[in-house]
Amino acid sequence: MLHENLTDRRRAGLLLHITSLPGGVGNGDLGAEAYRFIEFLSASAFSVWQVLPLGPTHDDGSPYQCLSVHAGNPLLISLEWLQGRGWLELPEKGDAVSAARYRLSCLEQAWEGFQQRASQEEREQLEAFVARHADWLDDFSLYMALREEQGGKAWSQWPEPLRDRETAALDEARSRLGKQIDTVRFQQYLFFQQWHELRAYAQQHGVLLFGDMPIFVAYDSAEVWAHREYFTVDEHGHALTVAGVPPDYFSATGQLWGNPLYRWDRMQADGFQWWIGRMRTQLELFDFVRIDHFRGFEACWEIPGGAKTAIEGRWVKVPGEALLKALYDAFHALPLVAEDLGVITPEVEALRNRFGLPGMKILQFAFGGDATNPYLPHNHEKRSVVYTGTHDNDTTLGWYRALGEGEKAHLLDYLGCPGEEMPWPLIRATLASVACLAMLPMQDVLELGSEHRMNTPGTTEGNWRWRFQWEQVDADLSSRLSHISRLYGRS
Repeated sequence: MLHENLTDRRRAGLLLHITSLPGGVGNGDLGAEAYRFIEFLSASAFSVWQVLPLGPTHDDGSPYQCLSVHAGNPLLISLEWLQGRGWLELPEKGDAVSAARYRLSCLEQAWEGFQQRASQEEREQLEAFVARHADWLDDFSLYMALREEQGGKAWSQWPEPLRDRETAALDEARSRLGKQIDTVRFQQYLFFQQWHELRAYAQQHGVLLFGDMPIFVAYDSAEVWAHREYFTVDEHGHALTVAGVPPDYFSATGQLWGNPLYRWDRMQADGFQWWIGRMRTQLELFDFVRIDHFRGFEACWEIPGGAKTAIEGRWVKVPGEALLKALYDAFHALPLVAEDLGVITPEVEALRNRFGLPGMKILQFAFGGDATNPYLPHNHEKRSVVYTGTHDNDTTLGWYRALGEGEKAHLLDYLGCPGEEMPWPLIRATLASVACLAMLPMQDVLELGSEHRMNTPGTTEGNWRWRFQWEQVDADLSSRLSHISRLYGRS
C-alpha cells in the first residue's frame, strides 16, 4: 500500500513553513520567495519541501488549531500575484495597521478589482472552483462571514439561532452577508490557484510537497459548527470531552489541547465520509501527508471538558483500522506518514505496520538511554522518515549547547568524534540513515541557535513567527548540501 514516491528512492528535504519565508508583509507567502526556495532545494539536490498545516489560524497563529480543515490561510496569498493580474494596486501600509489587517484589506480590494477586470475565463474558473468545493466551502464562507460580524467570537458564543444553525437564521444571514461570503470564496480560490501553480513549479524542479494534517479539529472551526454530530459537544455547543496527551518529554502535566474528540460511532456509521472528504483536500494539495498524532487513530487521550490539565484524562480506543481501510478503499495508494512520537504502544505500531506507513525518527531523542534507543541511527529502518528535530524541538545547535558535558561526549563518541562543528555531524547522521526520507529544519542547515526555534510546546507566546532571510544563507550552502545529499545517495 506504500505510495511509490516515498520509498522508490532515498530522498532528502527541508522543513520550512510558508510563513517562515522572507518577503511579504508580516509573514512569508506564496509569492516569489516560495519559488526561489524551490530553486534552492533543487540546487541543493534536495527533493522534498515539508510545510506545516496551511489552514487559517486563530490569533495565536498556531497552524495546528485552524478555523477549517479544508481552507487555506488567506494570509499566505501573494499580493504581488494579484497586482500582476491587474486586480490590486498595493496601498502603502500605515504604521497603525497590523500586517494581517493590511493583507485582508488588500484581498477585499482585489475582489472588487476582480469583479471589474477579470476575464470571462477567470470568472468561469472561480465559478468552477466554488462548485467543486461546495461541500465544505459553503459552510466555511458563511462561518467566516458570521465570525467577522460577531467580532471574532467563537461560534459557541453567537446568538442561539446562528449558533444552533436554525434554517431561517442561516438563510437570512446568507442574504445579509452575501458580499462577505463572496469575498471568502474568492480568497479560497486565490489560495488554491496560487498553491497549484507553486506545486506545478515544484514538480518541474523535481521537488515533492509534504504536508501535515492535525488529527484533531479546533473547537472554534467551521467543521465543528457545521457538523456537530461528529464531535463530542452537547446541544449548546459545549465540549463534553477534549483531546490532549498525558505527561511526556515536553510537559510534566501533559498537554491539554482543547479540541473536541470525535464521535467515532457516527463517523463509522456513514463510512467515514467526513474523513474521506478531508483526505481528498489534502491530496489535492500535497504529494504526501504526515498524520500528526497518529497514535490517536488507535486510542485517544480523553479529557473531561472542564478539566484544568491533561492529567485527568484516560485512553479510549478508536476504530482506526476501520478508518484507514475506508480511506485506502477510497483512494487506493495513500501517501501517508505516521507521526508516531510520544507514548507508543505495540497496538499503535501494529496499526501503522498493518497499512505499511512510515514512522518518524528524531535524532535529538536518540542519545538518552542505551544502544537499544529506537531513535539511534543503527536502529532505524528503511520505511521511516528521519529528522534532526521537528518544529516542536529546539534547533539542533540550541539542543546541543544545552546538553551536559557527559551527554555531549557520548553524542560525539557515537558520531565518531567528528571534526565538523554542530549541527553538521547530526545533519550527516540524518542523511546517512537507512530511512527512505531524511528531513532537516531550515534552522539547522543555517546553523541557528535556540532563539530561532519555531515552537515551544506547552507555551502560547512567541511561537510560529520565525522567518529566515537569504542573507543568512552562505554562498556555498547549496553546494555543501548537494555534496552530502549525493554522498549519502539522496540526490
